[in-house]
Amino acid sequence: MRAASSQGALTPSQRAVISRLYTEGPTTTAALARAELVRPQSMRMILATLEEQTLVERTPHPTDGRQVVFSITERGHEAIASVRQAKQSWLLDAIDTRLDADERRTLAEATDLLKRLVQE
Repeated sequence: MRAASSQGALTPSQRAVISRLYTEGPTTTAALARAELVRPQSMRMILATLEEQTLVERTPHPTDGRQVVFSITERGHEAIASVRQAKQSWLLDAIDTRLDADERRTLAEATDLLKRLVQE
């Protein structure tokens, strides 16, 4: 699945940060560091790389002039969507080509059971 991803150049930490910004919205370096369980210095390096690639951007914090807020850019949104599409395509192809009809039926049944567990 990783090979199918168009973002192979990003490290797992970089992918985690951009995904967090995608799902949770803009936040500070410190908040990202806490969420990802890394030191603020490490998070600054991750964000600097993502900013160089124009996947994230910084803006001044609205109430604290000492901080900045990072958010995902349009290019970052497109990159996340592209990665998700590539992974989904890979998985659908793998199911279709590597599993026989009985295995696909078993997978569908298991998926239904998992959905029911999550909803309860």
